[in-house]
Formats: sequence, C-alpha cells, structure tokens
Amino acid sequence: MTTPPNGSAERRGAGRLSRAWPAVAASVAEARAAVTAFAQSAGATADALAAVSLAVSEAVTNAVLHAYLDHDKPGTIEVRARCEKERVVVVVADQGRGMLPRTDSPGLGLGLPLIAQMTQSLEVHDRQGGGTEIRMWFVLNATA
Repeated sequence: MTTPPNGSAERRGAGRLSRAWPAVAASVAEARAAVTAFAQSAGATADALAAVSLAVSEAVTNAVLHAYLDHDKPGTIEVRARCEKERVVVVVADQGRGMLPRTDSPGLGLGLPLIAQMTQSLEVHDRQGGGTEIRMWFVLNATA
C-alpha cells in the first residue's frame, strides 16, 4: 500500500482498487474521482459512470456525516472496487457507529434510496467489530 501526498492510502491490483481516506468532506470528491476513473478504465458507459459517481458520492457522504459522531477526530473510510464480468462492485466501509437512528440528522434521509436507484444491486451490512459496509453493483454497459 502506498500513501499519496493527499494522505489517502492506495493499493491497486489487476482489476482492483483499494483506498482509504479520512472521514472529512474533501474525501467525497477524491473517492468519487478514484472510483469513477476505475470504472472508466473497466469500460463503463457514460450512463454507468454517472451512476457510479452519484452512488459513491452518497455512500461516502453518509460515512462522513454519520459514522464517527462519537469520535473526537475523523475515522477512516475504506473504498474498494473490483471488476466482476460485466459489472463493477464497489464497497464503501467505515469503522464507526453503525446504522443507528439520528434525530439530529443533517440530511433528508434520501441517500440510501438514491444509491439503490443508481445500482443494479445494493447491500448494507453492519461490520464485525463496528461500522457499516455498503456494497454496490453496477452494470458496465448501462444505459439510461
């Protein structure tokens, strides 16, 4: 794993991407760009790239806003992607508080439903040891 100047950790392999960022607002754009570039290199259509970009933005934003509320400093957001036949699988994970209700939520609660609309398939899991994992499947040759 290498550490680029922006502080994110990166590991690449054949048909795989694995990066980690601090759970801060600036990480949303960086994660979106990294996964979109990965999907583009895998041959994703423009419509598929738009879906990947929006869904990754929403998933990382959710982690930034909700995962580490009870921490003094931002935790880590892990983003992994891999090619799987005619699909790209993207995982956004944190080690935060998990999926707990929030009466003071700064959002409208539309992130997960929007992600579900952008993906072929979506899974949300609690991580063993704490945190949340969002797993998203995108068809590379998607059209609107």
